[in-house]
Amino acid sequence: MLKNKHDAIAIIFANSYDNEVPSLVNERLMASIPFAGRYRLVDFTLSSLVNCGIDNVSIIVKKNYRSLMRHLGSGRPWDLVRKNGGLNIVPPYAEKGIKVYNGRVEAVASIVEFLKTCKEQYVFMTDSNIACKFDFADMIRAHQESGADVTIAYKNEPIPYGFMNLQTTQTTDLYYTLDLDGNRVVSINTNSKEYGPQNLSMNLYLIEREKLIAQIERAYAQGHVFYERDVLAPMIGTSKICGYEFKGYSARITDMVSYFDENMKLLDPNNLKALFDGFDVYTTVRDDNPARYCSGSKVSNSLVADGCVIEGEVDNCVLFRGVHIGKGTRIKNCIVMQDTVIAGNCDIEYCIMDKEVSVASGKSIRGDKTFPVFVPAFKKIL
Repeated sequence: MLKNKHDAIAIIFANSYDNEVPSLVNERLMASIPFAGRYRLVDFTLSSLVNCGIDNVSIIVKKNYRSLMRHLGSGRPWDLVRKNGGLNIVPPYAEKGIKVYNGRVEAVASIVEFLKTCKEQYVFMTDSNIACKFDFADMIRAHQESGADVTIAYKNEPIPYGFMNLQTTQTTDLYYTLDLDGNRVVSINTNSKEYGPQNLSMNLYLIEREKLIAQIERAYAQGHVFYERDVLAPMIGTSKICGYEFKGYSARITDMVSYFDENMKLLDPNNLKALFDGFDVYTTVRDDNPARYCSGSKVSNSLVADGCVIEGEVDNCVLFRGVHIGKGTRIKNCIVMQDTVIAGNCDIEYCIMDKEVSVASGKSIRGDKTFPVFVPAFKKIL
């Protein structure tokens, strides 16, 4: 699976932006939110890493991480079962110095001793709320050619609605835009409210391991919390911080509406191809049967995962594995997560159903494009 092995390790922050999708993270964290029919958000980051030959990955978790650990297991689907390196999940209180962190500085400080034992030259730090096909190897090349101390990945796009309407300044509520002179970062803006295309940070950073250790130890001793605001921003002018523009397709989850919209966008074949074409995305195997379309069923413009049984009508929907749609039921513009059962003669539109929901026959549930109805996991609608 691994291509040319690169001299880098990766740190993934699994709880980033949990506060923006509280309904979805009641039973899980951002990294394990289901996406695109059969995947979790973390699958895209892990697959991008291993496709680029990076096989030493640490995932720092904060809370609600049981579902992520169950999904990742030993890391075998990503070929990360290794004697040296491989997959390393770091929960709070796992060791004496590891506690619940507030910001990226505290999170990385909890694994500084681990970083000191690594041999790789570079460290990637990234969040898990973006699904994309990312070329980490090309970012290393650009970092080396520029001679940068730190390289920040960004995408030129408007600030998402979910970010623009944040009302708090909690740890997971911070986002950053970059002002550039060529490819050099001249300022880092926190929670900007500018309209139009911006150089919006992907919260993906590349830095030499020894430099990162020195930065974190110094910042932690001074009581700093936020890596971008408290460490990187003061470095501008004294250190070379460069930007790396990502120009590919990406799905960034910032709130419930963006989660709904980004899934719906994949019903456009052009978007689906842009995300998956030439990209091996690995995930946990369930060994379900192929989707079964019963006599009289009708399915149009939908993503239907394996294990589904369709007896009714499905239009413009994303169905995850093991979903059952009963006879006479019509669902439209919906996201239905794994193992949900909708009985016959129901009418459901603009709805997000979490896993293992049961809907009795004859029920009607209707939301709106700007406000899809959310049904929590294991809910029984009788």
